[in-house]
Amino acid sequence: MSRFQRSWMLTKASWGVLRADRELLVLPIVSAITSAVVAATFLVPAWFTIDETSTVDAFGNTTTQMNPTALTYVLGALFYFVSAFLVIFFNAALVAGANQRFDGEDPTLGSALGAAASRIGLIVQWSLVSATVSMVIRQIQERGGLLGRLVGGVIGFAWSVVTFLVLPMIVVEGVGVGEALRRSKDAVRSTWGENVIGQGGIGLVGVVAAIPALLLGVSGALLFQTSAVLGVAMIGVAVVGMLAVTIVMAALSGVYQTALYRYAVALPVPSYDSATLAAAFAPKR
Repeated sequence: MSRFQRSWMLTKASWGVLRADRELLVLPIVSAITSAVVAATFLVPAWFTIDETSTVDAFGNTTTQMNPTALTYVLGALFYFVSAFLVIFFNAALVAGANQRFDGEDPTLGSALGAAASRIGLIVQWSLVSATVSMVIRQIQERGGLLGRLVGGVIGFAWSVVTFLVLPMIVVEGVGVGEALRRSKDAVRSTWGENVIGQGGIGLVGVVAAIPALLLGVSGALLFQTSAVLGVAMIGVAVVGMLAVTIVMAALSGVYQTALYRYAVALPVPSYDSATLAAAFAPKR
């Protein structure tokens, strides 16, 4: 079975879960809205803490420098952590809802959010770890030039693979962050390390689904000088289309992640073809 065929089968099965529980699509939307509110809450005040210094050279030219203060860095770090927490919390709710469906239950927004809230302490811990690692990787990429970007990219890729099952383990089993990291790492190393990301997965389908919206947006930009109204309308529809694809793919990814976790721990995964999941967990050769 080809990479795209496997991705398409998994996407269709995941979509079947979302069709049964469409309210789960609300979670990525709420996550995006709350993240935007948090960004405004922290970044706007942070801007006013920056120390602006102006100097005039011998020729009368004025140079302005923006120097972040200690408070700027504090607000930035808080923003980074709170943003990570919100994204992870709503992802946890999505995983919880999908897991409830796989258990034969009928999840609601309340039940999904309630399950995530019951693991709030562990989610806070995982958010701290995840945000810290992300900040370190970003610093490597920003300060290391081309080599730093390459090294940071490799580290980020490896981190995303190693931690793929951490959140489902925290949400479903309530295990500690350290235990979840160890078990996720062992599962990746011993069975399917090359396939979670390497096979393209659901992300490949997301790229294909976004192409029409992207082409529409480009066409709208090209038509803007000829017909501004039509161009703006086309760009607006394209933006809405891209947002819709992003929301759906985020939800699908959460369901897919939950399915792979359940398969890894020998729990039943209704609606999924066992051969397809077995291929995702195929041992390295």
